Amino acid sequence: MQQLHFMVGDWVGTSTTYKNGAIERQVPAFQKIQYVVDKSIITIDLHSETLQLHTVIYYDEQEQTYYYNPFYKKGAGKFVAAYVDGRLVVTRNETTRFIFHQPSKGTFQEYGEKLEDGKWVKYFEDNFKNIQ
Repeated sequence: MQQLHFMVGDWVGTSTTYKNGAIERQVPAFQKIQYVVDKSIITIDLHSETLQLHTVIYYDEQEQTYYYNPFYKKGAGKFVAAYVDGRLVVTRNETTRFIFHQPSKGTFQEYGEKLEDGKWVKYFEDNFKNIQ
């Protein structure tokens, strides 16, 4: 879980959705990301006018795999994730993935991509600054 330390903090920023390569919508967003249970789990609480989400990330030592478990108002999911080149890459399915990384010190970014015609195309992006 130490590899994901870059995610931990109180973050404020903007959530942007894209359609056909153009900005469709931008809204303010806030998220609190913290370790819990002796730093064996990371929780994410995301709030914006378009999405409220509680997520639990944990690492299964036996399977040597991260699991990303989002909880929405109307459901939940469980997705496999991997730490690759300083990024947490969550595979939702064969054609959708989420990527978490730190572009620069004091910043945090998450974006989603869909596989279209053999190319990964960004469909949302959340950019945050640490408020601590």
